Amino acid sequence: MKKRYLSVALLFAFASGAQAEDAMAGMNMDGMGMKEAQTAPAAHAQGTVKAIDAQVGKVTLMHGPVAALKWPAMTMGFKASTQQLEKLNVGDKVAFDFRMDDSTATIVDIRKE
Repeated sequence: MKKRYLSVALLFAFASGAQAEDAMAGMNMDGMGMKEAQTAPAAHAQGTVKAIDAQVGKVTLMHGPVAALKWPAMTMGFKASTQQLEKLNVGDKVAFDFRMDDSTATIVDIRKE
């Protein structure tokens, strides 16, 4: 009896995997690197610019809670591009979107409020 249950369970597992593979076959992922395909969604927050380090490409923001990540309000550094940093001054109130890649928070978009 145990063998029958195991056989049925394995049959369903393999069938589910084959269906998932068939569904993926119809997706066009040409030109998309694996990093792009696995990029985390952007989170949104509002905060105040506390420091800017253009040489390192970092902005320190004191931000409110980030519901999408279940983060409390805190002050932390974010990786940012030169173009993003050029628009900012210490003390600016900002709204921003960012992504977490491993343990690095990277600004996707930042705008003064």
